[in-house]
Amino acid sequence: MNDMVDAIQHDFFNPHTSIGAVSLGVLFLLAAIALAGFVRRGARRLKPHLSDVTGLAFASAFGQVFVYLVALIFYAHLIPDLRAVGTALLAGAGVVSVVFGLAAQSTLSNVVAGFSLVLYRPIRVGDHVQLNTPKGLVTATVEAISLGYTILLDADNDQIFVPNSVMMSTIVIRMKENGGEASSSTTENPSAASTTRIAPS
Repeated sequence: MNDMVDAIQHDFFNPHTSIGAVSLGVLFLLAAIALAGFVRRGARRLKPHLSDVTGLAFASAFGQVFVYLVALIFYAHLIPDLRAVGTALLAGAGVVSVVFGLAAQSTLSNVVAGFSLVLYRPIRVGDHVQLNTPKGLVTATVEAISLGYTILLDADNDQIFVPNSVMMSTIVIRMKENGGEASSSTTENPSAASTTRIAPS
């Protein structure tokens, strides 16, 4: 009996055994969930202290994805069988990357466009925007910029999800509330209240 218990304890965290691979997988998953929750809570605590939270939701979502990705890479590197599978996959990486790139072209373009929206800030959280939707021409408020979509809130409190690539490819004009001349978002005083109008495509 003691020999069986010792064997189970020895194999429990041994990556060369099935029990060890499963237990390490659960351990890595729990650690990733905890770290992702830490990133999410950190973003929520940081939000009240920021004057401009445009990139906060995007950075939080990206950080959580990054945590899971790093955990998966470390786990795959730790398990010998998964290392062998990874090596085999690298042999056909050219074909796999082409297929994956074609399948995820829209998703990747939205993520890249999200980075551009956060970096260049043609629109910011809290800006009022005007755009053409299936409901017609609506005026909405920018609620958040996520990895794939810009989330808007219209006058009826309905959420409008616009792909980031669409937001980046649309002409944006920032107008001052007092009806003054339009000014570039790079030269406008960030403290000035502004309304951003998006010309319908």
